[in-house]
Amino acid sequence: MSGKLKYDYEYKVALSVQNLNNPADKVDTFFTLLFYSTEIITSRIKPTVTNKVFIDEGDTLSFKLQCDNGSFPIEEIRYVSNYAIKSATAVGRCGDDFTWSAPYDFIKSTDKEKQKTIQLYFIGATKFHVTDTALIEITVKENINYPQQTLEFETLYNEVTKYITQLKSSFRIVDKKIKKVKSTRTTFDLASASTALGGTIFSSLPETKQQATGKILPSVGVALVPVKEATAPNSSYEQNTAPLIRSSIKRLEYLLTQTRLAGDRDPEILTKTNKIREELKQTQIQLIDIPLAEEAPDEKELDKYFNNPKVNKKYQMKKK
Repeated sequence: MSGKLKYDYEYKVALSVQNLNNPADKVDTFFTLLFYSTEIITSRIKPTVTNKVFIDEGDTLSFKLQCDNGSFPIEEIRYVSNYAIKSATAVGRCGDDFTWSAPYDFIKSTDKEKQKTIQLYFIGATKFHVTDTALIEITVKENINYPQQTLEFETLYNEVTKYITQLKSSFRIVDKKIKKVKSTRTTFDLASASTALGGTIFSSLPETKQQATGKILPSVGVALVPVKEATAPNSSYEQNTAPLIRSSIKRLEYLLTQTRLAGDRDPEILTKTNKIREELKQTQIQLIDIPLAEEAPDEKELDKYFNNPKVNKKYQMKKK
């Protein structure tokens, strides 16, 4: 052979037999020669990745299936695996690409190791059904579904912002009620003080009628006390509720500033989302008896009232 002829290649040999006495009397025929070598070189599948690959959920794995053909080339490739996965591109011959995207729900919540190993076998066969197998182990690790988690975070963030606005509306109503009650009670107290002072002054006058009036006026001031309590009762409920609402608003606003996302792929997004959700739940339970007023409040007006210096001074902690 010495390199002049090929193995596993069909050589057609044409023959013609002719009668020497009669040139028109002839027969044409042919036969095929196929040379085989006793030294068979096995064909191999060679993927363009190592036999161990690590990816995260949401990643796309893509590599080419190359073949190192020996005496008989690989004509067909198929693949099997221990998990039901399917290539996004057709795989059947040498040179084809295998492409697979790991879904975000590939790792289940019940998986303790938070990863799975896929054993992917590529089996190539020659026309004589001689096979070669290449094994790729793909380890898929749990990953955050950032598009979904970002949408969930933004929804929760907007929910907390809306709840804060509703709380500010409730705070304004309670604060104004406290202010109105305080103003009414102050008016009654001034009236009582005035009658007491007037009684003292009239009692010191020389005329009998004036002295009698001086004796009556203090009792008028005393009579105003039950009227005051009936008209403007000093309710401890509102006085305790207003600081509670205000502190809850401050706490939620601070939480929102501390849990802002650091880019599109914040690694702490799950922790921040759970922290906001838990804080919102605790605040709603704590303020469950407080009605949320005004369906469509003016946020700018509420912020202006809430951050008013006079209102802030009223609820500042007193130094001992």
